[in-house]
Amino acid sequence: MKKFLLPLIATAFLLVSCKGDLTSLNKDPKSPATVPGEPLFTNAEFTLGNYLNDPSYNRNPFLLYAQYWAETTYSSESRYELTTRQIPSTLWEDLYTNVLKDLDQSKKIIQNDKFMDKKVKQNKVACINILEALTYSDLVNIFGNVPYGKALNIDNTLPKYDDAETIYMDLLSRLNTAIGNLDTSAEGFGDADIYYQGDISKWIKFANSIKMRLGITLADSNPQTAKKAVESASPNAFQSNDDDALIHFEKTPPSTNPIWERLVQSGRNDFVPSNTLIDMMNNLNDPRRKEFFVKTDTSVYEGGTYGTTNTYGAYSHMSSKILARDLTGFIMKYPEIEFIRAEAAQRGYNISGSAQSHYNEAIRTDMQYWGVADSSITQYLSQSDVNYATAIANGTEMQRIAQQKYLGLYLQGLQAWTEWRRLDAPTFNPPPGMTMSDIPVRFTYPVSEQNLNTKNYNQAASAIGGDKLSTHIFWDVN
Repeated sequence: MKKFLLPLIATAFLLVSCKGDLTSLNKDPKSPATVPGEPLFTNAEFTLGNYLNDPSYNRNPFLLYAQYWAETTYSSESRYELTTRQIPSTLWEDLYTNVLKDLDQSKKIIQNDKFMDKKVKQNKVACINILEALTYSDLVNIFGNVPYGKALNIDNTLPKYDDAETIYMDLLSRLNTAIGNLDTSAEGFGDADIYYQGDISKWIKFANSIKMRLGITLADSNPQTAKKAVESASPNAFQSNDDDALIHFEKTPPSTNPIWERLVQSGRNDFVPSNTLIDMMNNLNDPRRKEFFVKTDTSVYEGGTYGTTNTYGAYSHMSSKILARDLTGFIMKYPEIEFIRAEAAQRGYNISGSAQSHYNEAIRTDMQYWGVADSSITQYLSQSDVNYATAIANGTEMQRIAQQKYLGLYLQGLQAWTEWRRLDAPTFNPPPGMTMSDIPVRFTYPVSEQNLNTKNYNQAASAIGGDKLSTHIFWDVN
């Protein structure tokens, strides 16, 4: 495991956090004369990885939105009350100020370095562009239209919002350029890269995998673009669990896994697994249950009722594996790519291998990642409710892919919520007193944007059909 604690500490002394909305980006505390580009890149990687794996309802409620977890002490977040804790504002600041701004500044410094080898510089800039594409795609998937083209211009304190679909098209183009610029004969970020330690061959696979994710997201809204993107990226995307984009947390603070920080270090018991997830896994006799959870006092796996408060001691809890200080965090995993290949094959894309073979591979490799025995995996795949060949009798093929992909994305709340919105499966449980139509399909914009960037906010809200939880992102056409 490569250490990233020291670069982060060094960066911490050099960075001054920007607070508030995008107007704060007018302040430029990161002077190229004093800060090299590498630690800024490290900090962006860590912040993004920490964010994606953080279960805090103050900044990342997506494990709740994906109905993987239920709440005990509170219930407002799983009842979709975003403004109580100003969650959209915190998320907005995390991704724009602490990820994208660092990446942008890192890129400028590296591009202006007259002594850096040309190919090394090209690789580093390509890696930055890949992470920018991933981060912006997440912002679009959360909000819809967002500041993009002029979002990080420090002279523009009130950036306009760009059209979400236009952003997606540009991100695919930027990924193509980045992939073409990556050169395995030259070095990258080296140890400053906490995902791949500078391995450019891995970055090529990572970039193509992101391209596949963006492509399949467009499958219903722009079938031609989706097909082209997935088909071109698949041969060079992830091919095994060894290719996963991961963030390796450590046993000692401040680089421990945020799940441990929120559930163990804090001494709080705010979450239990939800009945949505546990009931599904129980019905399928899923062998990952013992990897994820511990049984109740009555020796069963039982989840708390989603959307209400639950008595912590009455339900299953997270396993010691999930609560480990150094549990590895996920940026993107190989099984997700295999599920994309399965869906692509089912849709008739020109993908090597059958939908069933990719579906089986996705399930098998996810279970192997978690330590499930091969015999248990084989038994699981043979069940009529899992076996791809019997999918028609138990729902459509796409519903079967969606259900198993949901299980395979455990702990990746944002992506699981995105897939649920896109594929309308599996079936979620509305909170008590609510209906399915009350489950959000996007976040509302930060209050700070409404107050400080009012003109552009109003234009964006009008363009997407209203700043509401029920407004669909452009790719969510079903």
